[in-house]
Amino acid sequence: MRARTDRTAFTLIELLVVIAIIAILIGLLLPAVQKVRGAAARIKCANNLKQIGLAMHGYMDVNSTLPPNGVFTYNGAAVVQTSPWSAMSRILPYIEQENLFRGINFSMSYSTQPNITSQRVATYLCPAEVNDKGSGTNPTYGNKNWTLSYAVNLGTWGVLTNKAAGMQGSNGAFSPNRGFRATDFSDGMSNTLGLSEVKGYTSRVTNSVNTTTFASPPPPPSSPGDISSFSLAAFDPSKMTHVEWVDGKVHETGFTTVFPPNTSVAYASGGTTHDVDFITATESSLGDTYAAVTSRSYHTGGVNALLMDGSVRFINNSVAVGTWRALGSRAGGEVVGDY
Repeated sequence: MRARTDRTAFTLIELLVVIAIIAILIGLLLPAVQKVRGAAARIKCANNLKQIGLAMHGYMDVNSTLPPNGVFTYNGAAVVQTSPWSAMSRILPYIEQENLFRGINFSMSYSTQPNITSQRVATYLCPAEVNDKGSGTNPTYGNKNWTLSYAVNLGTWGVLTNKAAGMQGSNGAFSPNRGFRATDFSDGMSNTLGLSEVKGYTSRVTNSVNTTTFASPPPPPSSPGDISSFSLAAFDPSKMTHVEWVDGKVHETGFTTVFPPNTSVAYASGGTTHDVDFITATESSLGDTYAAVTSRSYHTGGVNALLMDGSVRFINNSVAVGTWRALGSRAGGEVVGDY
């Protein structure tokens, strides 16, 4: 008689147990993978800032000063955008973007040069940026502008003020209309922020009359809720900050140290709460420009920041506001605490 051989196979219960074990292992593994990816993005982001820092110092070596973040003049009746190009556009040759730089006519507005403004510059983008995209439309180049993840330090609060008396700039490492020399950093370059992270496409609010000239400098808001003390314009969801790397205005390529990194500046409109930047005016308006443009990132716990000595530090969200503002001034005489 032929011997009968029994076939062995997984039962349904055994199969379900195996699937459950695999699901548990995947659940345990995913957070670890996400942490590794986050750490890699943070390291690449810091490297980008390091390259920008080297470029800024390369520019200073050649020109004896840092690049201005836009050049604006006052003709007695209005502010004229003489050369509104950002500091980021002026250092292109030092980040291996010589061809892009040579295509710029700095005596003309960037709005007439979509062949430049529509270009994506990888060094200016954090790998964690979720809005790595262009804005506007152009029939030839697709987009008119491209966003960025890093902005220059334009000081504590006042960006471009007292226009009739010569358009006073900021107390930060960068300013409209002029570039600072190494000797201008009496606080020390190792104690002064150069650049920090920002989030592309952040909502913004402005004051209702952007031609306001303040009789005396208004103090910086002590808390996010204090921006309501200004007469705010109607919220426009299409108005965003940090969408144009070519533009020397504070809401495009700058940040200020009014609030520490990743501070939520809540503004409710239409049933939605937005995390906003606040600007009293733009550099091209008649009014004085004060701004609470906050450094933000997609990294857990803080932001990458470049100090003017070329070092990159990860600064926690919990940094004291006094320390953050002290880091934001180049010649304030403050004592920088631990951070």
